[in-house]
Amino acid sequence: MPRRGKRAEAVPRPLNIGEIARRAGVSRSTVSYTLTGKRAISEPTRRRIQGVIDELGYRPNATARALKEGRTRTIGLIIPPAGARLTDMQLRFIAGTVDAAARADLDVLLSSSGGEHDRSFERVISGGRVDGVVVMEIRMEDPRVARLQRTDLPFVAIGRTARTDDLCWADIDYRSLVAQCVHHLADLGHRHLALINRSSEMLAAGYAPACRAQAGFTDAITVRGITGIQRCCADDQPAGQACIEEILAARPKVTAVVTITEAALGGVQRALERAGVVVPRDFSITGVVARHWAEEFEPPLTAADVPAAEMCANAVALLVDRIRDPAQAFRNVMLTPSIALRGSTGPAPPVTSRRGPRG
Repeated sequence: MPRRGKRAEAVPRPLNIGEIARRAGVSRSTVSYTLTGKRAISEPTRRRIQGVIDELGYRPNATARALKEGRTRTIGLIIPPAGARLTDMQLRFIAGTVDAAARADLDVLLSSSGGEHDRSFERVISGGRVDGVVVMEIRMEDPRVARLQRTDLPFVAIGRTARTDDLCWADIDYRSLVAQCVHHLADLGHRHLALINRSSEMLAAGYAPACRAQAGFTDAITVRGITGIQRCCADDQPAGQACIEEILAARPKVTAVVTITEAALGGVQRALERAGVVVPRDFSITGVVARHWAEEFEPPLTAADVPAAEMCANAVALLVDRIRDPAQAFRNVMLTPSIALRGSTGPAPPVTSRRGPRG
């Protein structure tokens, strides 16, 4: 209970149509029609109902607002099948979308979908449960996008397919960023590089960031006239360790790596330490990874950030606009974060030097 002498603050209560109808001396349906606007109500009656609402300190609840607007105020988020676990990056995109939706006063319905025939996916896009959909983990040829394009449901992709002009999306420019990483290493004198890409399964499936990273790497090594190899790597530390161990053993000329597989970085570091390879004296590493992964590496990783929260905020904003006006032209947001120079890249070691600790 509030103490004497202090006035308790009024807390808005959810709308109770029955109580409003009783106090205003009208039927429940009249209150409902006033709130939803589905039928014309005389101005005196409308004012009397509004007066009761104001007097009792009610606020329209989400259902009433949705009825009035003809919307559910819920968006769908199509996430990849979880399998054994979701990766750190996937969780950041889910959290970023939920946060952005909450700021827009929207709820989020999650659907773990592996394709256009997935029953959960079909329920979300055809059941009238959501006003629009955000799709993540986009492939170059994505059946979920193709299915959504055959509906009237507004949707936005986090990422983009091979055809970038026939949908609304928010993305980062993996191709350009990976190319910039290669140019940075080439400027430091490195002539033999490796790209540590996402898993072979994701690359084969056409996972867009992996495909564009590969293209950017190929573009840049061709322009600079240097040698490059690619290795695919699963999203875990053992895979990262095995990948670096194989590169050190089979490709001793490689002096630098570009990576987009952030979850493998712990294994990368372990393999280098066990081999006595000092970063950046003997070996340089850069890539496109989230800031917290880059800053936890030792020494901190020269990298372009993956701004998950910003991408999600843009995706939700684009979706809200499409829900309001589904006929509007497609709008897209391309993010190209700068490469933060940290301690993991340095000049290429002399050709005659050998990897390993120096006394």
